[in-house]
Amino acid sequence: MALVCAYPAGFWKTVPGFMKMYVVVQKHDIVGTINSIIGFAEQARREGILALENSLETVKDPFLKKGIQLAVDGTERAVIESVLEIEKDNIEARHKDNIGFFENMGAMGPAFGMIGTLIGLVLMLKNMSDPSSIGPAMAVALITTFYGSLLANVIAWPIATKLKIRHGEEMMEKTIMLEGILSVQAGENPRIVQWKLTAYLDPVTRAELEAVKERERRKRD
Repeated sequence: MALVCAYPAGFWKTVPGFMKMYVVVQKHDIVGTINSIIGFAEQARREGILALENSLETVKDPFLKKGIQLAVDGTERAVIESVLEIEKDNIEARHKDNIGFFENMGAMGPAFGMIGTLIGLVLMLKNMSDPSSIGPAMAVALITTFYGSLLANVIAWPIATKLKIRHGEEMMEKTIMLEGILSVQAGENPRIVQWKLTAYLDPVTRAELEAVKERERRKRD
């Protein structure tokens, strides 16, 4: 009831969406995203940036698609950056609201459990003259604390933690997309684009990707 009072009616419409984000494993293929952007940079280098419009149908991510479309349309760098940063900020704000919901649930669970404990203790102290009532009252006092801790540590905090991890992955992917789109728009050398974007990867994954791209270049040459 406290959570229902704390959040507006419109928020509850979004609950199924972020619960799906928790339950369904949404893999963020960051290496695949980098490969796609390097491919755009190579195509723009060979054929001109307008040629990328023919490749937009293959782009599934709306954020990346919008950025490439803006670049193809000849939009200035500052405008592209502003539009995509606003969208990125809105995604981040929505995620933080969703994470905050479960963090609040985790905080409220033990608090209301403690309220139940106090009620149980009051009932126990009220009837100290009747030994048969002490046991049930003590049971109420203990079980409410248990349920509050269970809600917080088994449900709320694990979900909040997983949502934070998913949020971090998506934000890194969106940052890579933004950096890549601006690099493509600026007409940077595809190798420079690769080095810039692979800097976000861990050393092992970075080395593997760079080795693959080097073999691909040698085959083309």
